[in-house]
Amino acid sequence: MRDLQFPGRSPVLAMNGMAATSHPLATSAAVDCLRRGGNAVDAAVTAAGVLAVVEPAMTGLGGDCFAIIGTPDGKLHGINGSGRAARAISTDWCLSEDIKTISLTSPHAVTVPGAIAGFDRMLRLYGTRDFAEVLAPAIRYAEEGHPIAPRVAYDWAGEAARLARNPGAARHYLKNGGAPVVGDVMRYPALGATLRQIATKGAAGFYTGEVAEDMVATLRANGSLLTLDDFAAMEATDFAPVSAGYRGLDIWELPPNGQGIAALIITNILKQFDLARLDPNGPQRLHLEMEASRLAYACRDAFISDPATMRASVDTLISDAYAQKLASRIDPNRRIDDVTPEPVPNSDTVYLTIVDKDRMAVSLIFSIYSTFASGIATEKTGVLFQNRGACFVVNPGHPNTIEGGKRPMHTIIPAFATKNGRPFMPFGVMGGAYQAAGHAHVVTNMVDFGMDVQEAIDAPRLFWADDRVTLRAERSLPEATLAGLVALGHKVERSPGPIGGSQAIQIDEARGVLIAGSDPRKDGGALGY
Repeated sequence: MRDLQFPGRSPVLAMNGMAATSHPLATSAAVDCLRRGGNAVDAAVTAAGVLAVVEPAMTGLGGDCFAIIGTPDGKLHGINGSGRAARAISTDWCLSEDIKTISLTSPHAVTVPGAIAGFDRMLRLYGTRDFAEVLAPAIRYAEEGHPIAPRVAYDWAGEAARLARNPGAARHYLKNGGAPVVGDVMRYPALGATLRQIATKGAAGFYTGEVAEDMVATLRANGSLLTLDDFAAMEATDFAPVSAGYRGLDIWELPPNGQGIAALIITNILKQFDLARLDPNGPQRLHLEMEASRLAYACRDAFISDPATMRASVDTLISDAYAQKLASRIDPNRRIDDVTPEPVPNSDTVYLTIVDKDRMAVSLIFSIYSTFASGIATEKTGVLFQNRGACFVVNPGHPNTIEGGKRPMHTIIPAFATKNGRPFMPFGVMGGAYQAAGHAHVVTNMVDFGMDVQEAIDAPRLFWADDRVTLRAERSLPEATLAGLVALGHKVERSPGPIGGSQAIQIDEARGVLIAGSDPRKDGGALGY
């Protein structure tokens, strides 16, 4: 339990239902849905729809989603709502055009938006409400307006010049030519009209017809190879989650094309060490966590891709035997230089979680990738497109090289913990590449250091910078920890901003209580009834 003499958040406890999201309006809309008799899936899509309106720098209709749905009997079902590259593109074509990387601003970084197909699949399989009902709050906030929250304004600041370069982005996502500030009311009538098309016609209202025609025309004008056929072919995929044990818990992730198995590699490595004897915010614990992460991310970059082109076995990568080989390379007293992955036989966002009165649970993540993504938006529909294709490489023979109709390696990952075969905790961490390390950080905070769900989320974080060498530490980590990491061979600097965000709901079956945490690094919170 936190020291009540210091500022902070307590976990939120309730019995009937719970929602935890990164924005208060989304949390409120989700709980309203639960109170009206909707289930966790209905409430999750409701919250996601609101987030697509109120956090446009992080997510939107032009993005992707993944979800793990836990039913009360303990069974888990995965949904992959990630889109594919244009069928006309290929690595050979890119090289012929002297395209050696897919940059964040490239029109070829735009893949077909998969989220609406993912939500449609979720509602069809497990929902009790239709798009018209679950999207009603999002439509209201798009058309009637909503005030800009502090973290949303923070994410928007500095993006005005880039948004101004695209007519659609400038029209819909700037206010008087600049970024809105805290308390400004933003309205998106074009996005509201697009949401109404989905509410009336379902996913077909987005992937075919006038909305799709406008999206494709806008993308083609910007140099994309995407076509109406690419959009019409979009379908979400059912995926069986995979798991690895961690000191009494089973941690579940979705298999590739997401990076979820990297989180399992990290926890598999860390369970080879006695973390509980260490200071949770000390240099030794964080050194082990970052070394395990460096090894796991090297595996991610080498092996993870669209499952159709994976050449490494998921079962092997998440096995204890493979983790033991990786762990044996970690020196507790010194940063290792070479993190080349062990050979194997023949590598920005919103997160939310909902649990309902019947204990159906949803772990859902929904993203357009980087802040305001591609910066390309349509003037008519208000849809701003993700740049998830920047996760492809242009490297003949690499499993994640760009090819037509292929899904890129994905950073966004929902997670779920079970205990003794029963649902224990849907959870997730936002923050691009950090997410796999963030999953391990939250789990080890709770399991090894006895933190409650909110303390585990609040705890200080660090992660490497874009150079993949320098560690960036949040200001809440003490100077002595940074000095200790430097002594172990790490290059460390203070992080310019908060690292990621998180939500989690713990299910206490014995007492019939739900216990939720929500990250103070975001505007949102948890709420139950």
